[in-house]
Amino acid sequence: MQIIKNIEALQALVGQEVGTSDWVLIDQKRVNLFADATDDHQWIHVDTERAERESPFGEPVAHGFLTLSLLPRLTSDIMEIRGVTTTVNYGLDKVRFVAAVAVGSRVRARQTLKSVEPRGEGRYMLHNTVTIEIEDNDKPACIAESLSLIIF
Repeated sequence: MQIIKNIEALQALVGQEVGTSDWVLIDQKRVNLFADATDDHQWIHVDTERAERESPFGEPVAHGFLTLSLLPRLTSDIMEIRGVTTTVNYGLDKVRFVAAVAVGSRVRARQTLKSVEPRGEGRYMLHNTVTIEIEDNDKPACIAESLSLIIF
């Protein structure tokens, strides 16, 4: 994890890759819990036998939105900005699901800081490109343009 001491040190990182997270396992239990939480029980995610027989992927795969929902968990491994009292998820500018995440795979995030914009006293909008990689796969699972408001 990279420790950022102040806003000036953060601004110096604009345009650079900030780092990568630890790997996180996407197991069937996580997929089933996500299906229950979202009422999305599509068989390609939760019916392992049918997915192996009929899915174009040949196995069950994670929901795209499950992968996307891991952004806060994954990016929290990458950097800590000292003095920040609150971080608010401000949304996404663009999201693309590039490759399916097979159940049993591990994913991690690679984060690049695109901009740091002042938004009033002690507030800054961070624009990051977050690529969620799949271990041993050339294609990423997801590429997201993420916005976060940090408050000192």
